[in-house]
Amino acid sequence: MTTIIEDAPKPVQTAAPRTDFLALEAEYGARNYKPLDVVLTRGEGVYVWDVDGRRYLDALSAYSAVNQGHCHPRIRDALIDQASRLTLTSRAFRNDQLGLFYEELCTLTRSHSVLPMNTGVEAVESALKVARKWGYQVKDVPTDQAEIIVCADNFHGRTLAVIGFSTDPGSTAGFGPFGPGFKTVPYGDAAALEAAITPNTVAFLVEPIQGEAGVIIPPRGYLRAARELCTRHDVILILDEIQTGLGRTGKLLAEEHEGIEADLTLIGKALSGGFYPVSAVLSNKEVLGVLKPGEHGSTFGGNPLGCAVARMALKVLVEEGMIDNAERMGERMMTGLCAIQGSAIEDVRGRGLMLAVELHPDAGGARRFCQLLQTRGLLCKETHDHTIRIAPPLVITAEQVDWALEQFDAVLRG
Repeated sequence: MTTIIEDAPKPVQTAAPRTDFLALEAEYGARNYKPLDVVLTRGEGVYVWDVDGRRYLDALSAYSAVNQGHCHPRIRDALIDQASRLTLTSRAFRNDQLGLFYEELCTLTRSHSVLPMNTGVEAVESALKVARKWGYQVKDVPTDQAEIIVCADNFHGRTLAVIGFSTDPGSTAGFGPFGPGFKTVPYGDAAALEAAITPNTVAFLVEPIQGEAGVIIPPRGYLRAARELCTRHDVILILDEIQTGLGRTGKLLAEEHEGIEADLTLIGKALSGGFYPVSAVLSNKEVLGVLKPGEHGSTFGGNPLGCAVARMALKVLVEEGMIDNAERMGERMMTGLCAIQGSAIEDVRGRGLMLAVELHPDAGGARRFCQLLQTRGLLCKETHDHTIRIAPPLVITAEQVDWALEQFDAVLRG
């Protein structure tokens, strides 16, 4: 039976046609993205509307930044209220939102200390600096000899330092030279991690699930083994949960699936529900305690507007049951995707509402399937040529999941 979802009232169309917006981007914008040719103008919950008034179900969630759904009213109201009172003080002065943000975030995540930043990659860079500082001050690693182990096929951002340890040629070609101090091991291989550790190793940086690589899930027990190795060798375990954290995998943090706690946990994206750039490094006091005044900072990090937005984004995530819903709806979507008998499909994988369909290399590439899905009112994005990544907002309903599955079935089965 076909599931029918009634259209919400169409928004007022913009004065300019879609082609005008495309022309403006082509004329004035840098060419560092290749988006689908849909021009969006409004969002609500799981839906977005384009400038022609057509509605789409968003199955990307701004790369998991809008876990709480587009323009969540409680977060929007918190932003408006705080913006009318105080937006920025810099960290030269204190504000009445920062301490509350610290307390609520630490209580929710069982952390001891928080370092607030803005973007995800700023949190990554901060963690790398802290790990090195800890290595020299606490572990007594010789000056400038600290080593940080990372994984092949990682994605931790786009700054020069971070792409320097990427194994993706598209991220590194033409941007060198890169800084030393990083060692790469295969993802999911605990034995390779152990072999790479030396007395100068200060940290291991890893994603619980590799998102940009195509939603790659490591073998069960891998993160537990990594935790044990880091503890035994006095190495800081850094988990990049910028995509996997805050409910995406059906747990508050993906580390909970294996019952571990990192020394440094990085969160961002959904920390603001898509309203404002907010990120954070979560830690114990021993590690973050190596930072002294003047050694690290951010003009906007910990600003009152960002803190107020993040506080409400966390509240609605928990109070409205979005994490449990991600687990239930993720199971429903995974079951439905696995049931599609299409010759184009090679694999379906995921956890919670972080899913991917891997296509056969001879299927013609994932982008054309994303374009076909777009014509049916479903927005997805390809990654690494042959993978369709699926990550709808955590507020998605069973009816909406079933409708999305019908679109995937129509496109992938044919």
